[in-house]
Amino acid sequence: MPLPRTKPQPLSDSEIQQIATDLAGGRPPMVWFTAAAVGVPEGRSGKVIALGDPADGDFLQIRPTGSKDVLSFSPTEVTLTKPPRAAAGAAAQPKSTTRKESAVTQSSSVTSPAPASAPTPKPLTSAAEASEPDSAAKGAAKQVPAASAAKAAKAPAARKPKAPEVTVTLTGTADGEWSVDVVSGKKRTVRGLPVASSAVAQAAKILHPEVAEVVAGILDTLRGAQEAKVQQLQAELAEARRLLEELSD
Repeated sequence: MPLPRTKPQPLSDSEIQQIATDLAGGRPPMVWFTAAAVGVPEGRSGKVIALGDPADGDFLQIRPTGSKDVLSFSPTEVTLTKPPRAAAGAAAQPKSTTRKESAVTQSSSVTSPAPASAPTPKPLTSAAEASEPDSAAKGAAKQVPAASAAKAAKAPAARKPKAPEVTVTLTGTADGEWSVDVVSGKKRTVRGLPVASSAVAQAAKILHPEVAEVVAGILDTLRGAQEAKVQQLQAELAEARRLLEELSD
């Protein structure tokens, strides 16, 4: 009778800390996928390439063995415990069947006291018993492909790498200064990058006519404000020059 199979435990906080330490030391640790893993067979191995933000849930970046893709998984989908080989239990079954068949054949040859001209029912009973393992083996052989086909039908589709969401924010001030912020996933990659007004106008025209119309209205308002400011400064400069000339006289 095969031993009961222990269910692999998800990664604990201490094991995740151990993985982070191994990654920091340049040693990507090996993990094995559990039955909860989506898109990867149970028992398959893989290497942890990086750790993301635990708030994302699937923050373990893992490359499955034999694959070039790096996929995201949660701590419940992998374990650091290597699963036992399932082939050992399957290999024991044919041996027991062979021993049973040999015992039946030996019993038939020893317990047949009747001559060949008058066969007794006993050898017939032994032959029927001897045929039972063959029938059981044939039935098992038919069930194996059916079980494999059912498992293949239930196998989930391969997981596709997740693309992070990107948010681009354009900000303008009353003085006509523009800046851009970029957020990739939950990480701010660009903060307050200055952008020229001419670049903003060109980008708005490329994006959409409605966006170009809104941005053009804002730029016209800012342009008028700057022209008024220039005129005011010119008037103040002219007044300052007049006063300077009077003081010079």
